[in-house]
Amino acid sequence: MTLRTQHGSDRVLDTLRQRQRQIEILYQLETGPDIGDFVRFDDTQPRETVLVKQGANGIELALLLPADLQQAPETLSDDHLQLIEGASHFVLLAERARMELPATRLELEIQAEVDKFAVLLELTELSTEDGLWRLHRWLFEQVTFIDAKNTELGERYRTANDLAARLCARLSPDRHAASSRALLKRFYRSGQAEKIRLALAA
Repeated sequence: MTLRTQHGSDRVLDTLRQRQRQIEILYQLETGPDIGDFVRFDDTQPRETVLVKQGANGIELALLLPADLQQAPETLSDDHLQLIEGASHFVLLAERARMELPATRLELEIQAEVDKFAVLLELTELSTEDGLWRLHRWLFEQVTFIDAKNTELGERYRTANDLAARLCARLSPDRHAASSRALLKRFYRSGQAEKIRLALAA
């Protein structure tokens, strides 16, 4: 594995920081460590990946990004979704470490799918009933899974996609709706079992 430094990628790091702060504000979280300090660009990495290691004094994190993801991406693009997902994973892991609470792989993926929807709903001009459903279809229905069915990763990503789709279908197109924000905050602070229960209630 060849890791590259962040040089030449300031716009991508700025986008990651913006998504980190957006997620922290959305869920009313304490400001966490600067995500830019944990990013590495990897020549062999096909997609965004978060590495987690339990150390003696807490967890160690690294956010690996594909080496060709060096430019600020379009808002509605797969590259941007990878940055939102990386920021989502990072913020949740940092928050759980601060609270001394666990986080499962499935929970990370469910939350990342919900965060993509919530972040894009704020960033785009989709705050109408029709716009919300267009975004919902793009994120949750018009999707291609890299990992095959009946594999551990394949099942995890399909389960996360289905549960997030159910929860996001309950959100209002009004990005400032109190009921939607309350549901999102409750979902974020829930563990895996409660996240699944809330999603299946849709």
